[in-house]
Amino acid sequence: MLLRLITLLTVIPILGLVGYIIAKGAPAINWQFLTTMPTDGMRAGGIMPAIVGTLYLTLGTAIFSVPLGIAAGIYISEYAADNNATRLIRIAIINLAGIPSVVYGLFGLGLFVLFLKFGTSILAASLTLSIMTLPVIISTTEEALRGVPNSFRVVSTSLGASRWQTIWRITLPQGMPGIITGIILGLERAAGETAPILFTGAAFSFPNCLNLPWMRRWLCLIISM
Repeated sequence: MLLRLITLLTVIPILGLVGYIIAKGAPAINWQFLTTMPTDGMRAGGIMPAIVGTLYLTLGTAIFSVPLGIAAGIYISEYAADNNATRLIRIAIINLAGIPSVVYGLFGLGLFVLFLKFGTSILAASLTLSIMTLPVIISTTEEALRGVPNSFRVVSTSLGASRWQTIWRITLPQGMPGIITGIILGLERAAGETAPILFTGAAFSFPNCLNLPWMRRWLCLIISM
């Protein structure tokens, strides 16, 4: 009963806050609000650029981080020797996962925007968010693969399969639920972050874009980012 009471005291305020936001915000949500550009210095109009920009950034982050993160997790779990160097790499990955997002934003600003001269763009923001997402994907991939029973690998090897065939056909399918969970968590964090985007890819107002037709207007905003 005590645990139930603590749970209710925690959940009820959250549900009340969510309900209050929905009740106050639902009347303002309509098709025009979702499909128009912001106006009056972003104090009026719609949120179409925010929706499209989030989709582009999430897609770009997934393209750069998911293959590299899964590959790194496979290497650390299946190929890397259990020595001091590998332990140091694991500690570094865990520490990278705990770094505040504003630090990643400053790093992306210095590396991608200024040094590599990508400018404030979706490419620079996607690469910055990818670096921030990689530790989560690598850690969850490694843990998911380590959770696969070693007997599966032994049986596959005894049947004549190579190490890569065992990983591709046995280990990865068995660990895929955990890997997908890590990917979702990493991309969810990337989609919700604001600090890295403010430094590397965000823009607040584009007066030259507001006078264009509807379709060209939000395309102008995306290109300008």
